Amino acid sequence: MRRRSLLAATATLPAAALLGGCGFALRRPPPLSFERLALVGFAAGSPMEQALRRLMPQTVTLVDAPQQAQVVLESLLERRERVVSGTTSFGQVRDMVVRVRFRYRVSTRAGKPLVDPSELLQYRDQSYNETLALAKELEQTELYRDMETDIAMQVLRRLETVREI
Repeated sequence: MRRRSLLAATATLPAAALLGGCGFALRRPPPLSFERLALVGFAAGSPMEQALRRLMPQTVTLVDAPQQAQVVLESLLERRERVVSGTTSFGQVRDMVVRVRFRYRVSTRAGKPLVDPSELLQYRDQSYNETLALAKELEQTELYRDMETDIAMQVLRRLETVREI
């Protein structure tokens, strides 16, 4: 019995060594070159602002007043959209496209632009069935949250390029 467990452990050792050298690492927020950031222009309870706050590295402090920040991220447009992309011959909805559009700019507290006004757009296709309306609504909520997280990660990667403060 002891010999069998020793053989099993010896057989799994090369597999573990291969996995250890594959370069796998958990996804982390990118390191940012500044310490204080102000998020302005977001609506109260904005899902995009919540996603940015959730993904912000711990090395960055979010401040309320732009005068206290080194960098200001201003939301110019944040919109969730839903468009019908396919119908049946009876006019019933079969396919939809859900989109999240986010336009922003990044500047210093004095107003000097660090990142030109940019727009990010994410969209997902979604099938639709009226008999599963509640489930499709929950799926749509998850799709929106996933897209907002993707956009927030893209914004953080763009903030990583900000060097001159």
